[in-house]
Amino acid sequence: MTNSCRIITYRGVAIRHFGQVDYEPCLDAMREFTAAREDDTEDEIWIVEHPPVYTLGLAGKREHLLRETTIPVIKTDRGGQITYHGPGQLILYPLVNLRRRKINVRQMVRMIEQSVVHWLASLGVVAYGSSERPGVYVTIADTETKMASLGLKIKNGCSYHGVSVNLTVSLDPFLNINPCGYPGMPMTRLKDLIADDLLPSFDEAGEALAKHLIDLITI
Repeated sequence: MTNSCRIITYRGVAIRHFGQVDYEPCLDAMREFTAAREDDTEDEIWIVEHPPVYTLGLAGKREHLLRETTIPVIKTDRGGQITYHGPGQLILYPLVNLRRRKINVRQMVRMIEQSVVHWLASLGVVAYGSSERPGVYVTIADTETKMASLGLKIKNGCSYHGVSVNLTVSLDPFLNINPCGYPGMPMTRLKDLIADDLLPSFDEAGEALAKHLIDLITI
């Protein structure tokens, strides 16, 4: 990616704020970073936001796109089915050497989920992961509602792709899909769960969430 970025380092992990970037150049950059890694390459977490796009995982079925729209659909190499990315959605891409940190894939998924749960708890939102399907959920009016979606790719023991958390993103585009392959899965966003004066900025949210994740992977 050619975008300049703001970088901070926390517990030896670089956190890069890229701002809004197109999906495909970002994917290419993650692949290139992962392919070029050596055993001692430091881990990084990228914080990004994408223009509107639907992404379809490796085993994704296009039938989960319920209707054609002007939003592009991109086949990608993460796990999972179809999801939506757009402005107002916080995306963290953890580029982590799992082999060096002795973390397996299932543990990494749970750590990502727990980082979102811990961060939301700091804002007064009760959320949880699910043993049946990846992601982070909140219960609204007795209905399980999805707040964050997750998909990873592991290559040579290193992760890329990551987690998307709905902050202020429009939820309307989710109505055009079966989110993550689940028909009728309701979606929610942080903006609708807390007071406006408690809502963090995009950069504040990204940095706080990244630090929660780093705390877990560096134990």
